[in-house]
Amino acid sequence: MSYQAYEQWKDIPLSEKPEVSIVIPAYNEEERIVPTIGAIAAYMVELGIPWELIIADDGSKDNTVALCEELGLVNMHVLIADKNGGKGSAVQRGMLAAKGTYILFSDADNSTPIQEISRLLSKIKTEGYDIAVGSRAADGAEVENKSLKRQIFSNGLNTIVQKVFRIKVNDTQCGFKLYKRDVARRLHTAQTLMGFSFDLEILYLAFKLGYNVAEVPVQWFDAPGSKVDPIKEAQRFLRDLVKIKINDMQGDYANA
Repeated sequence: MSYQAYEQWKDIPLSEKPEVSIVIPAYNEEERIVPTIGAIAAYMVELGIPWELIIADDGSKDNTVALCEELGLVNMHVLIADKNGGKGSAVQRGMLAAKGTYILFSDADNSTPIQEISRLLSKIKTEGYDIAVGSRAADGAEVENKSLKRQIFSNGLNTIVQKVFRIKVNDTQCGFKLYKRDVARRLHTAQTLMGFSFDLEILYLAFKLGYNVAEVPVQWFDAPGSKVDPIKEAQRFLRDLVKIKINDMQGDYANA
């Protein structure tokens, strides 16, 4: 990393619209958030494009917010929530606050390394897709340290998604997705699910509205300290599948 480039990004506010916004939802991430920010900054400043980082806190009860603010990064914005609203809520707030031409949602655990953004950017900028979805199930993906519970959870839910929703994405839940800004704003404004299943609703809407979605193989490492309980999330996921179907039948997405 060019330290001069980092210092400039750290200390001088952007004088132009960011080309890329990166949104990280965070809930009680005091142990992982600073290393993740460092890894992202190290790579992004090397790309030589204007970019911003948005930490969408979700009502953390630890030192997540304080640690972020203490870094003093003028092009990193911390969105503070009064209470925990769910991962989907944090992502939604971040997406709607982002100013970049392209907006990436990335998990706080850095399971998918930020270097993979270049693959997703290529799909949108070069090949004309509206959304590029990082995938652990696409041919060429590299997955490490995935627990048996998570494998069963992912495989089972992906099967249900394919049969019930007919979404042409094999991995709806990978926390690494890139959107054109207008697409992100439209989808996340229409979003109703605020828990972990929000990704499914967003992709359901994307296909319903006719957007072109690319599934891009990425590297992924099951980072320690995950807050996801596969059993509980499977139950919530199935409940939210029903909710999305009911929403659509009631016309809740008619104005999306």
